[in-house]
Amino acid sequence: MANIDFAALLCSRLCHDLVSPVGAINNGLEILQDEKDASMRDAVLDLIDKSTRQTSNKLLFFRLAFGAAGGFSSQLDLRECEKALRAFLEGTKVQLDWKVPQGSGSKNFIKVLLNLGLVVSETMIRGGTLKMEMTADSEKSRLLVSGEGQRIILQPVVRSAIEGKLSEAEVDPRAAPAYLAQVIARDSGGSLVLEVMEESRISIVAEIDFAAESSAE
Repeated sequence: MANIDFAALLCSRLCHDLVSPVGAINNGLEILQDEKDASMRDAVLDLIDKSTRQTSNKLLFFRLAFGAAGGFSSQLDLRECEKALRAFLEGTKVQLDWKVPQGSGSKNFIKVLLNLGLVVSETMIRGGTLKMEMTADSEKSRLLVSGEGQRIILQPVVRSAIEGKLSEAEVDPRAAPAYLAQVIARDSGGSLVLEVMEESRISIVAEIDFAAESSAE
């Protein structure tokens, strides 16, 4: 797939996630122009505040997950990733259990981590717990992203992307995060495996080879 085509898919996904909070801000501002009731104005201002914060949180997350955050630096602080993911999940029914050690990670590793966090969180349609775990040695890092909730639903197109079975023509904005994680893991000499897929539990394992990643850069 041409880079520009995939970039367009990521942009579509980003816009899809921003439509709701940005629309709420716009609607709130329109109401404030004519609304005189003090209690109603307070409620609208509260909605605008929440929607503004949600928009900011999503932009911060997608900048790390899809973009080139960090400038020319090849490493990013994992604490910033935790902060971004927590903020992204704010206001949802998904709770984050972060078990990733402090330190730094390559931009590619960060993208895999955050995109898998996004993918798994979206499978928990009634809420649940998103758990992020990582182990590493001198050659490879192993990331385990799991989710537990009342109901887990993984869209077929997203599952195919995780398993590396999705053709370029089949990739759509829904599957773009999983496809991005799969491609990065593969090109970094690693792998992405859907380890567990049950009604109330999902688990994805990603491995990245540091040496292969360095040579790819």
